[in-house]
Amino acid sequence: MRSDSRLIILLTMLVTALAVTSLIFGSESISVLAAVSDQFSDPNSTNAVILREIRFPRMIIAAVIGASLGLCGAVMQGLLRNPLASPGLIGSSSGAALGAVSVLYFTTGIGYTQWVPVAGMSGSLIATVLVYILAGRSAGITTLILAGVAINALSTACLSLLLNLAPSPYAVQELLLWTLGDLTDRSLKDLWLLLPCTFLGWALLIGVGRQLNALTLGESTARSLGIKLNPLRWRVFIAVSLAVGAAVSVAGMIGFIGLVVPHLLRPLVNHEPARLLPVSALAGAAVLLAADIGVRLIPTDQHLKVGVLTALVGAPFFFYLIISSRHKYNG
Repeated sequence: MRSDSRLIILLTMLVTALAVTSLIFGSESISVLAAVSDQFSDPNSTNAVILREIRFPRMIIAAVIGASLGLCGAVMQGLLRNPLASPGLIGSSSGAALGAVSVLYFTTGIGYTQWVPVAGMSGSLIATVLVYILAGRSAGITTLILAGVAINALSTACLSLLLNLAPSPYAVQELLLWTLGDLTDRSLKDLWLLLPCTFLGWALLIGVGRQLNALTLGESTARSLGIKLNPLRWRVFIAVSLAVGAAVSVAGMIGFIGLVVPHLLRPLVNHEPARLLPVSALAGAAVLLAADIGVRLIPTDQHLKVGVLTALVGAPFFFYLIISSRHKYNG
């Protein structure tokens, strides 16, 4: 059996185990087996409702968002040929956050929260288009990164402006807590809002692995092999915008998974982007499921946001990557 197959099997088993664990733990203790049985015999029982309306959607949302972040991180690192790249580098995360927070800001008290995911995905796409327009059609990797940094800075500034102009401290708190990233109280409605754009983004990434493998040899070599770089970039940017925009719109900003997961797995797949994509998706799902379980088990007076936990774990690893990269190039 190939090493890739073994790794995929191990990660699939890990995701399955974490998914079952996620169904078990929560503020209310329930028997999962009894809750599953009640779905058929007594669907209105407390156990059945908790499992169906709360635990199951939250578990699936965590797995799907984690997979999106891991997959998009791997594809961005392959496209930009930079192991420190992440899905937010082209403005998709900050654009989605700005779009979603704008709806929360301007519709507070009206109850139009169903527009939050739509606005988030729209903001993500708009940010990505602005990056591409700012960089130009024939831009190199460095120019694209600089354009992404500029759009990220603009989105963050606009987000800060909305927080500054919020009509009350309660509105500030609501907007700020949303940006921290959380999976609490997510429902089946959130799941159905998440899935269409996420699956469309994933579908657009089918088959890009071979092109990313060619790109590792350099842009000139990739062109000589028949790879059309501009269509590839657009395809990846739109896919990342859809998948990450949907994720941010439903759960807020959850960082570092798209950076850390591909970087850890890359040596296990011989640094080949095509082999990295599926394992990064599985590992991303496992990491976010584990983080979501962790926020439920860590004893705190206030509810700990899952985005805060991933940042606390991911930030030190990011420092390690920078230091190790510095030693590599200086040594």
